[in-house]
This record gives sequence, structure tokens and C-alpha cells, in this order.
Amino acid sequence: MTRKTILITGCSSGIGHAAAHGLGARGWRVFATCRQQKDVDRLRLEGLECLRLDYADHDSMTAAVGEIFNRTGGRLDALFNNGAFGLPGAVEDLPTDGLRAIFEVYLFGWHELVLLVIQMVRAQGAVRIVQCSSVLGLVPMKWRGAYVATKYALEGLTDVLRLEMADTGIRVILIEPGPVTSRIRVNSIPHFERWIDWRASPRAAQYEASLLKRLYEDRGRDPFELPPEAVVQKLLRALESPNPRPRYYVTTATHIMSALRRLLPTRALDAIIQRG
Repeated sequence: MTRKTILITGCSSGIGHAAAHGLGARGWRVFATCRQQKDVDRLRLEGLECLRLDYADHDSMTAAVGEIFNRTGGRLDALFNNGAFGLPGAVEDLPTDGLRAIFEVYLFGWHELVLLVIQMVRAQGAVRIVQCSSVLGLVPMKWRGAYVATKYALEGLTDVLRLEMADTGIRVILIEPGPVTSRIRVNSIPHFERWIDWRASPRAAQYEASLLKRLYEDRGRDPFELPPEAVVQKLLRALESPNPRPRYYVTTATHIMSALRRLLPTRALDAIIQRG
């Protein structure tokens, strides 16, 4: 029987890396993608079928999708949109160009890839599009305005896509992890240093007391943190269930925040989030 095929983005580390290996072990034919060629080369040495794909590079997306369809004879069973970078900092210190940059990659880039895939698989039959969102697509957190904004937008866009695809064979699903072991903190440092002039901020003392320590110091695991394999377990349910849920929560924090968002008035929820 022909193996099912999946395109996974952001596979250099964390969730994407675990998903590529986990689904391969499950019997899927995995097309893992990375933004940088050095990571593509490394994953090929790990035995993965890996291609370069950069959300900020239209040509790399079209080339990767085209190559996958050439290799599979025109079939793709699933897309797992994954991978993100953070741009931490207070909203009042966030330049609009910085916000535009993160949206360009992690909303518009994701959207463009989804459209490329849909154009090729729409007549195929059963296809799954899984979007990796976040608990920060459900509730806000201080210092995370840019990331929260992209995830809120992703949630809304994906919800509408799910409704619109209901009359097709394309199923659209969100996964919402909370704290998961990854390199997002380290990978966000260059973006913070590029865009946030924290020393000139009226909140400079707050940066020194809180965000800088969290950003530059390895403080160990966060409360409720799970390994990326916990996300892979939910991804498998989203891909293999005959009737997948619209959303899958990962980590206790996500379950708690989802419940509190439904049950509490905004001021009460704000008070809880403010306490961290």
C-alpha cells in the first residue's frame, strides 16, 4: 500500500524535527523542510527526505512544493505548517516594520504555502492541513505582542478556512501547544536585538528585571513544559483520526487557559495572566 505523504515545515529543531522523525517511524513518507541549507544537509544525513523551504522566499516554496509533487506523482496527503520565531518586547517599543516582518513570514508565508498546496490537492480527495498555533493564540502575555498578534491572526484565518473547506475533502485543524521544549527563546534573540531598543525605552528597568533575564539566561524548564513529542502525539491524532477535532490542546497550561478564557470575565483573566 502506498505510504501517506506529508510536508512538514520548520524541521531544523523542536516540534518540526520531532514530527519529521515521529511520523517517519509511523510509516508516513515525510518531506521535511528547513529554512537554511545547512540544516537541510544535516537532516538528510539523519535519513530524512529534506528540502529547503523559507516562508520569506516565494521561489523556495514553489520549488519545494513542485519537487514534492514530482516525487510523489502529484499526491500529498497532509501539510503541517510549523515553525516560528519570537520578537519579544513591549508593544510600545515594537517598530511597525518589526511587526510587519514577523507577519510577513509567520502569517503571510504560512498562508501562501497553504494556497500552493490547496491549488494542487483540491481535487485529490482527503487531505489534512494542520496549523501549529499556540496557547498565545488563545490568551495574551506581556512582552509577546508580536507573537500573540500572529497567532491570533492565524487562529482566525484558519477557522474561516476550516468553514470554507467543509464542502471539500480538505480538513483544516489547529494544534495549540503551551510550553514545549524548543529553541524559540534562543532563536528570538537576534530579532529582539535588531528591532527593540530597550535601553531607550521608558520600561528599561522592567526589561532588566524580567525580560532580559528570561531571554538571555537558561533558567531550565518552564512550569508545565513538555517535550516536542507531546505535540507529535496530537499531530498523529489530527492526521489519522477519521473525524479529527478542529483543535487539539497540548500541555496543561493550554487546557487551563482555554477554560479560563471561556469562564472568566476579561478583567479576572487579565489579573491571573498578570501574576504569571
